[in-house]
Amino acid sequence: MNRQLVSLIPVMLLGACASAPGDYPSLARRPIERVTGTLTPPPPQPAAIPVDPAVVRQIDSLLARVRAADAKFQAREGRVRQIIGAAASAARASEAWSVAMIALADLDAARSEGMVALADIDAIYAASRIEGEPASEAKAAREAANAIVAAQDKVIAGLQAQLVL
Repeated sequence: MNRQLVSLIPVMLLGACASAPGDYPSLARRPIERVTGTLTPPPPQPAAIPVDPAVVRQIDSLLARVRAADAKFQAREGRVRQIIGAAASAARASEAWSVAMIALADLDAARSEGMVALADIDAIYAASRIEGEPASEAKAAREAANAIVAAQDKVIAGLQAQLVL
């Protein structure tokens, strides 16, 4: 009896699949599936917004601060190189090594003045980009200041490598 019941299951399942042809939905495209509409061109770009002269003056002032800090850095670099050259073979924590570390910290302080101004330039650049205002002046100043600070970083890294740390 069990076998008879099992053999009837496929017949019942096939019977459920058979129905009148009008009961199935059509596979033809429905009106909602048809591509319709028109393409509207994007709105015209607004005319170039002039940069606020006060912002330009502020950027110029900040870049001048970076350059002044670089001049201070350059003025101190020669003396620091001499001190570190004299302490290159000195033992760690010796008098010569300590004087060299202080001179290196003094050179790093000159670099940090430029980095503060660079951070302010970065803030102006970011604010301009967020607000959708022109940022070409800030970008140019930022790139110039980054180049100056990157060169200073290389000098300091080279001087640090001369000391036995």
